[in-house]
Amino acid sequence: MILNTLPKEDGFRMPGEFEPHEGCILIWPHRGDSWPYGGDAAKKVFRELVRLISESEQVTVCVPPSEYDKARDFLPDDTELIQVETDDSWARDYAPTFVKKGNITRGINWCFNAWGGDYDGLYDYWANDDNLCPSLCTHENVDMYDAHHFVMEGGAVHSDGQGTLITTESCLLSPGRNPHMTKEAIEETLCNYLGASKVIWLPEGIVNDETNGHVDNICAFTSPGHVVLAFPEDKTDAQYEPSKKALDVLRASTDAAGNPIEVHLLPMPKPCLVTKHELDGLDLLNGEPVRTVGERLAASYANFYIANKTVIVPGFDDDNDEVARRIIAELFPDRRVVTLQSREVLIGGGNFHCLTQQIPKAE
Repeated sequence: MILNTLPKEDGFRMPGEFEPHEGCILIWPHRGDSWPYGGDAAKKVFRELVRLISESEQVTVCVPPSEYDKARDFLPDDTELIQVETDDSWARDYAPTFVKKGNITRGINWCFNAWGGDYDGLYDYWANDDNLCPSLCTHENVDMYDAHHFVMEGGAVHSDGQGTLITTESCLLSPGRNPHMTKEAIEETLCNYLGASKVIWLPEGIVNDETNGHVDNICAFTSPGHVVLAFPEDKTDAQYEPSKKALDVLRASTDAAGNPIEVHLLPMPKPCLVTKHELDGLDLLNGEPVRTVGERLAASYANFYIANKTVIVPGFDDDNDEVARRIIAELFPDRRVVTLQSREVLIGGGNFHCLTQQIPKAE
């Protein structure tokens, strides 16, 4: 059923990602200008990500019909596969954002325009991605709130599950999303659909993040009142000032209940730069290369996925991989925290949190 009411008025809220999950949705990597050399290396990382998540929650993977047999043979046997066309593989951004009340779960159908539409979107055709949410709500047998008047992606917001949201001005105030809306109107819309009462606005995200700086790549709630923030040690790093501004905002903020936010700093890996080998393996987009040799990718340890019993942290073959893993492990004492090397995913523009969309567990 398509609902035209507001989740907040109906008593629904977006849970924190650290709350129990019913399952997780992912999309099979298949886009040639995102994944080099047919995505073979990315698919190996993807398979391990699916395996780790499926240890404690049901995994559902959306697969284009042309890739179904390959995915079925490649992925763990207990993985559920749905045949559906998509334009890319970032389930976080166009699979449903789920809200819940008691034992009822519902999905929200935002408008997706490839991170900026005609203004600065990343590809010209995005109808399959934009149409994915209704298909998944039908598959999951949940009612769906119609928020298609509002351009939003799931990676643009984090929730503490208790009325507080975090987002970035660089993303949700960008001209390619909702230029007709004021900041106040955008904030009201977020609160109405996600069952929140307060939005904390960070100025920017990670440098060179093609999403205009999704919050999920720089900052994440680990529990109510606690966040991690990507923060480089090198003051000359281009990321230092954006992270410092975010830190200042967070330290000056309180959550919806009036409590201070405790910020735990995550180190940054050394800059991850596109290699010629990677570039040579990528398809062109409209006859043009999608990356350049030496381009800095938006690498961040904050782009982790919280499963019911495991937290999967991206690794970059960097000395700080283990440092970041230990920091996150201290914040999730009841979960196993593992590092999974993610360079082959990162070249596509995102990481593990971007690839996933959790389905909250009904109470």
